[in-house]
Amino acid sequence: MSAIRFIFRKLSQALSSKKIFLTKSLTFRKKPQALPANFDYMRFATLGLCYEEIVNNKVKGSVAELGVYKGDFAWRLNFLFADRSLYLFDTFSGFDTKDMKQEVTGGFQQANQDFSDTSIDIVLSKMANPKNCILKKGYFPDTTIGIDDTFCFVSIDADLHNPILAGLNYFYPRLEKGGYLFIHDFNNDMYKGAKEAVLRFCTDQNIGYVPIPDSGGTVIITK
Repeated sequence: MSAIRFIFRKLSQALSSKKIFLTKSLTFRKKPQALPANFDYMRFATLGLCYEEIVNNKVKGSVAELGVYKGDFAWRLNFLFADRSLYLFDTFSGFDTKDMKQEVTGGFQQANQDFSDTSIDIVLSKMANPKNCILKKGYFPDTTIGIDDTFCFVSIDADLHNPILAGLNYFYPRLEKGGYLFIHDFNNDMYKGAKEAVLRFCTDQNIGYVPIPDSGGTVIITK
């Protein structure tokens, strides 16, 4: 058995160097998982479990994502929450200049990544239930004007300090009891402003959070 563990550890190390991860969880659970196997198992398996909790507890509200890019996470939300509205907030043209400047002056990062190679059409083409999608293109939180809704699940994947903090300030008061906030990049050293925004918000609001060891260092807040 020790030889098998040694081989498995070496194989895992070799694959992880190529960002391919061997993981196993929920060993004694018979119910199939809500989402198929993938290479960011921890994030998506946790999403599936939170989805089940929302359904089982009859949590009301819509779904939202702030920081959509090409819609790879949004399509999972749209697939799982097939009967709910999905708000998608993004500039669809990359980082805003003023937020990039704040990252530099705040000492978080250079903020020179380019996420402009996307569009609303690219995102919608991936959706299983595109009729449920409400696209909000522009600078957040300006794009929230006129929205009167609450939320059961929100993904914040805006990378930078200012939009993440704005997202927390907007969505947390509108999060239904039993709902979840996933904030990406909390433990990502490329986006140190993400952690600073979460810590600042949680300290001000006197609320807790739970980090998970997915590839992007997500942290979860619930009510």
